Amino acid sequence: MRARLIINPISGTGSKKGLDLAVVEMLSPLGWEIETVYTSCHGDATRLAAEAVAMGYEAVFAAGGDGTVNESAAALCGSQTALGIIPCGSGNGLARHLGIPVDAREGLRVIHDEEPRSIDYATVNDHKFFCTFGVGFDAAVSAAFAEKKKRGKLTYIQSTFETYAHYEPELYTITANGRKITEKAFLVAVCNASQYGNNAYIAPSATIDDGLLDVTIIHAGNTLSTALVGFDMLIGNIERNMLIHTFRTPSISIERSREGAVHIDGEPLVLDRRLDIECHHSRLRVFAPEQRHTFRPFITPASAMLADLKLAVNKLFQK
Repeated sequence: MRARLIINPISGTGSKKGLDLAVVEMLSPLGWEIETVYTSCHGDATRLAAEAVAMGYEAVFAAGGDGTVNESAAALCGSQTALGIIPCGSGNGLARHLGIPVDAREGLRVIHDEEPRSIDYATVNDHKFFCTFGVGFDAAVSAAFAEKKKRGKLTYIQSTFETYAHYEPELYTITANGRKITEKAFLVAVCNASQYGNNAYIAPSATIDDGLLDVTIIHAGNTLSTALVGFDMLIGNIERNMLIHTFRTPSISIERSREGAVHIDGEPLVLDRRLDIECHHSRLRVFAPEQRHTFRPFITPASAMLADLKLAVNKLFQK
């Protein structure tokens, strides 16, 4: 069996030194012949993965962050070449949803122990995504986050607060499941998986192999109520928020007044005023545990503090 190992040497914060040898050491006894290549710029992972498909390789192992994993996956959709994820990034959204440990060597053990299974992917105006697509506030946050020199959860939270200070909701016309609605929304997230990454859950109930997209609409509220949605997302309680409207659909169209910012799996982009999104069922093979996704709230002393803060603020404004 042949596999191409694609390593992004600058992803995340950890060193990739010796990773290629660790992959060979663990997988060679199973009959894998490993070819190692390295990325040097945006788009390299897609090109290198597409070459592996053309050469009939059985697998591509992507060692990097969400960008490297998603670029590699984009070239494998609809093929028989399976994706192995070796998480080396900061967010690791797809790996977390699939139950793949975010430690690189523990993630490698999943490739060793598991058989590939089929999952969904989605497209927006022919651009592929695997976890989340969004317009509105989260797209603005992604653009701000992309400009930061540091990565990670704390930097994402900082970008969120900075963007929130001057953000204005937009008007959207949404068509799905034979219905059309027009309203001003804080954001519209279309989700194939449950989270943005870093255990920030925007669609906690989403599954990645059901042929459906989970849509989360956050309605435009007042300054306080909208801010509290962010708290709920960070503590894993977003589905209980009164500003949230969720539904499932195999496809959805979103129209706005003009072209503008979006994010595709956290990467900022500018797309047309009309956005056509579709789920492609069971079109990507990936090494992952067979059990279905189970939502586990991200509970830490910090997130518990946020929950207490939200409760206190709510009580204060109810007086």
